[in-house]
Amino acid sequence: MHGTLVVLLPLSLILMIFGGMTGFVSILARAYLLLLLTGMIFLFGALITLTGISIYIAYSAVAFKDAVRLLGNKILQDINIRFGWSLSLAWISFITEMLTGMAFLVAAKVTGLKRRREQMI
Repeated sequence: MHGTLVVLLPLSLILMIFGGMTGFVSILARAYLLLLLTGMIFLFGALITLTGISIYIAYSAVAFKDAVRLLGNKILQDINIRFGWSLSLAWISFITEMLTGMAFLVAAKVTGLKRRREQMI
């Protein structure tokens, strides 16, 4: 599980950076397909972020169960489990990736409608 987590969250970051670059170019070019691709990249990155968050929570639960199994019930008194800022920032990242992806899809739709109207005139 740890190896998967180590791969997924940096992959999500790479997709955000790549999506940002393609988003910048697609907004300047007002290209329908590039806007659509950028929206899909951000939505795929959000899916990867959500998967990484889920694996992180599951991995923490398994690690705690292993610790209890190895050390017995006395460990429950000594350990205070908190996820902290990293999990909060990961959830914020997931939400903003989803919103950004949807915004690019809406921009692609608006751009496509404008082009259709211009072709009809």
